[in-house]
Order: sequence, then C-alpha cells, then structure tokens
Amino acid sequence: MFEHRKQPLLSRRQFLFRQLIYLFIAIAIITGSLVMGMLGYHFLDNLAWIDALVNAAMILGGMGPVNELHTTAGKLFASFYALYSGIVFLVTVGVILAPLYHRFLHHFHLEMEET
Repeated sequence: MFEHRKQPLLSRRQFLFRQLIYLFIAIAIITGSLVMGMLGYHFLDNLAWIDALVNAAMILGGMGPVNELHTTAGKLFASFYALYSGIVFLVTVGVILAPLYHRFLHHFHLEMEET
C-alpha cells in the first residue's frame, strides 16, 4: 500500500496522486453513508426523498435531525445512524490523513538513517 521504510520517498507528483486517490475513497465513504441514511429515513420513517437527504446530511455532518420522526423504526434508525455517522467521521479523517502521516514518518525515518 505505502512504500517500505527502505524505499525512497515518493516524488511530490506521485504523493499528490496518492492523496487524490485517498480523497476519492473518503468521498465514496461519505456518499455511501449519505445514500444509506437517505434510504433509511425514506423507507423507515416515510420521509420524502428531499427530507431524507436533509436529515441524513445533517446527521452525517454532526448537526442533528431536521424533521420530527414519527415511527419507532425511524427513531431507532436515527439513533444508530447518528452513532454510525460519528464513526464515519473519524474513519474519513483517518483515510484523508493517512498518506500525509505516512509521508511525514517516512521522511523522518529517512533523515534518521542518514545521520
């Protein structure tokens, strides 16, 4: 996945390409989570698609629900989706920062070997 500690540091262009790939992975995680939230709100609480989108986006963004939930299934879904969204936030930040962190540590390790 990443270069081994004995391999040279990637060029800036290769690193930016890797960072772009990880950014697309993070966008895919967010998009999949948003679609899952929309489906849950639409089918479990009978919200219109646009209301389901707003609720899913607001919870995924950490703001909270917009519409009042009417069914028990919708309320249960919203509670688990909120917990899931918190974990998705942490995972997404980790996915975006992993190449940066690795490059920093790899660069630091190469400097240590030179001295």
